[in-house]
Amino acid sequence: MKRLKIEPSVARRFKLQHLLFALAALYLVFISVKFPQFLEIAKAMSGDDGYVGLDLAKVQDSQDGDLSKPLFSSVYKDTFHRKLEDQSQDAPVRPSKEPLEEKKSESKPIRPLQHRYGRITGEILRQRNRTNELSVLERMADEAWTLGLNAWEEVDKHDGKETGESSILEGKPESCPSWLSMSGEELAMGDKLMFLPCGLAAGSSVTVVGTSHYAHQEYVPQLAKLRRGDGIVMVSQFMVELQGLKSVDGEDPPKILHLNPRLKGDWSHRPVIEHNTCYRMQWGSAQRCDGLPSKNNEDILVDGYGRCEKWMRNDMVDSKESKTKTTSWFKRFIGREQKPEVTWPFPFTEGRLFILTIRAGVDGFHISVGGRHVTSFPYRTGFTLEDATGLAIKGDVDVHSVYATSLPTSHPSFSPQRVLEMSDKWKARPLPKSPVRLFIGVLSATNHFAERMAVRKTWMQSSVIKSSDVLVRFFVALNPRKEVNAVLKKEAAYFGDIVILPFMDRYELVVLKTISICEFGVQNVTAAYIMKCDDDTFVRVDTVLKEIEGISSKKSLYMGNLNLLHRPLRSGKWAVTYEEWPEEVYPPYANGPGYIISIDIAKFVISQHGSRSLRLFKMEDVSMGMWVEQFNSSMATVQYSHNWKFCQYGCMENYYTAHYQSPRQMICLWDKLARGRVQCCNFR
Repeated sequence: MKRLKIEPSVARRFKLQHLLFALAALYLVFISVKFPQFLEIAKAMSGDDGYVGLDLAKVQDSQDGDLSKPLFSSVYKDTFHRKLEDQSQDAPVRPSKEPLEEKKSESKPIRPLQHRYGRITGEILRQRNRTNELSVLERMADEAWTLGLNAWEEVDKHDGKETGESSILEGKPESCPSWLSMSGEELAMGDKLMFLPCGLAAGSSVTVVGTSHYAHQEYVPQLAKLRRGDGIVMVSQFMVELQGLKSVDGEDPPKILHLNPRLKGDWSHRPVIEHNTCYRMQWGSAQRCDGLPSKNNEDILVDGYGRCEKWMRNDMVDSKESKTKTTSWFKRFIGREQKPEVTWPFPFTEGRLFILTIRAGVDGFHISVGGRHVTSFPYRTGFTLEDATGLAIKGDVDVHSVYATSLPTSHPSFSPQRVLEMSDKWKARPLPKSPVRLFIGVLSATNHFAERMAVRKTWMQSSVIKSSDVLVRFFVALNPRKEVNAVLKKEAAYFGDIVILPFMDRYELVVLKTISICEFGVQNVTAAYIMKCDDDTFVRVDTVLKEIEGISSKKSLYMGNLNLLHRPLRSGKWAVTYEEWPEEVYPPYANGPGYIISIDIAKFVISQHGSRSLRLFKMEDVSMGMWVEQFNSSMATVQYSHNWKFCQYGCMENYYTAHYQSPRQMICLWDKLARGRVQCCNFR
């Protein structure tokens, strides 16, 4: 019998495979001991039908009420920009003793901490003794409820004639000045923000007269890692931004234009001017001008201007310029006319005065310094000139004066009343008396009228919604401006699809809206499943229903784009303190732009909330993951269903939901679906 001969390379590969399998097995053993709940999740994700979830004890539903009345892309990675914008806080100190201690030999469900989390509704807070210790989140919610209830009383008493918002409701144009000016002192007193009441129009211009600061030292931790401890850089930069209206406290306003001259450049030490836009705190792709001229192709010109002009750079020799010098004598000799070419230095200098002008053209913004064109930035879809109602200037600059000219004297956007007069077909149907398959709660803000209209005109026209198999409602909290709340109330009364929550809207309190969605789905409609999404999320409702139907109806369901073993950020703008979240990792949770839970989980959330034992966290999607994990550990086994097609950022082919979609993108996606094409509209 011949011995099988194995090549040495094959043998080595075989041994390597065995080693990898052994390591994988050891890793699985470690996971099963350290995190036994993840094996259950993995089994649930595999679609194993070998177990059936237990039914939750039914929670008594209240009678149907009219809840139109109050019921209760990427990461921008530039270090210098983050330093200037965010003013990152120091990382919180880890406590010597963990607030929640778990034995290594067993896994316990996350339990609410006494006097730290949860129990936040208006009624519950009114019942509590205000002298008790409240967490930061509870105090924030308490204040929001108090301000919100007062604001709603103001709306109820308000007749619309005192401040002139009746003209807004009736579609009469608002009168605005054609020019504005402001001194540097006035700008500083107004938080370095200039209000442009009717936005901009083609031909409008904004001129800033200022002086750039001399460079100063800054420490950049990321750079220190690359340079082995040397993270000191010289920085001199400022920003001029055209901003939209702020929708929610804690959420930055949209940036229609972000102009960022960096006199010392970034890590390259070369001066650069960066342009960008930001929507829902998600930055677009940056246009950077670093002294090299852009190509003059017709398709990239902006109103005939190049996007980036040329300026002098010390790090490069212009071969074209040297060639011109050697041949210029010959052209002069034969009498051929030669057009002189002048290269200017970088337009901003430390400690020197500058005059910067931003002009709104037909196709984009044009930036000039000292009367010379420097850069142009094309408009991005989804950002309109009339939305540019604020001019913000911040950074290493002293502003002497600001002038805005050729401004529109009326706001060109249509008012809600103009839509109301001709769009009866967008009205919502009354609450159905029969059960529905899916209830969708959409988080929105008071002045997101355009986003809500885009949803009404697109995926809310799906056949399953028109046939009352699926019900959709917007959940909106109040705005500090009473005229904005008055417009919202009129919109809600007409369309019948808005649930107004009488607390002051804050980014940190989005979790209260999620509880309201669960409460509405349990107490006002009879739905098998509840979906939560945002007003910039496009939902393929038919496809989502088919995905739900693929799971046994006997199981409790948690469906979405799931995250496992995600860790909280302990530093930066989105830092989470140990008091807010003591654990090292988050529970498995679905991304917030779109996820589905079964009705028994929603009933559990409402029951825990009513008994004041529901733990809350400022990130609503993590909160839902925490509640589902608690339900999975104490009540019934949950089927965790993961799919990447519930998109967290943007859109992907054959998506179930697409996020960060502007109103125009919504219309585009709907038009493509009508033609049978499940494709993205990747523009802003």
